[in-house]
Parts: sequence; C-alpha cells; structure tokens
Amino acid sequence: MCYMAGVSTVGIRELRQNLSKYLRRVESGEAFRVTDRGRQVALLGPLPEESEFTDRLVASGRAIPARLDIVSLGQPPDRPVVMPISEALREQREED
Repeated sequence: MCYMAGVSTVGIRELRQNLSKYLRRVESGEAFRVTDRGRQVALLGPLPEESEFTDRLVASGRAIPARLDIVSLGQPPDRPVVMPISEALREQREED
C-alpha cells in the first residue's frame, strides 16, 4: 500500500457530496487518500505536468520524443476509393 506524507483522507460519501470543493482543493495542489469503509481505494491529486510525464516515459524507454510538430505534417493525402463498401460486401457475400 502506498502512503504519502501530508495527504488528507476522505471517505467516498464525503467526496461524492462535496466533489466540487475537493476538486478545487486538488487544483490548488492538495492530494487526498480516498477510502471506502476505512480501506484505501484511490489517491486523488493534481496531474503531473505534461512535460514531467513525457520526460518520465522517455527516460524509461516507453516513449520516443517527437521530432516534428504534428501541425507540420499537414493533411493526410487523399486515398482513392477503390470500391464502395456496399460493393465489397456484396462480393464477399457472393463468395460465401
């Protein structure tokens, strides 16, 4: 079980009844241990910065950094329609 210092605990019922309040506190940087009948079931906290998350993925070898910006790729080329789907289905049904 993961324990985090300085993390408050909140029960599911309390969280559900005051979700907006807790989400505002999370936005300000707080984290909460969510419990169900006294048993920890989740951690609710701020998301890591995107660059931090990406850096961890790259460092672990689970991601490769992009070399280009997606906008610089432009629109995908148009693909010619070889055969309408209805015709392909008709042909497939005739084969069966």
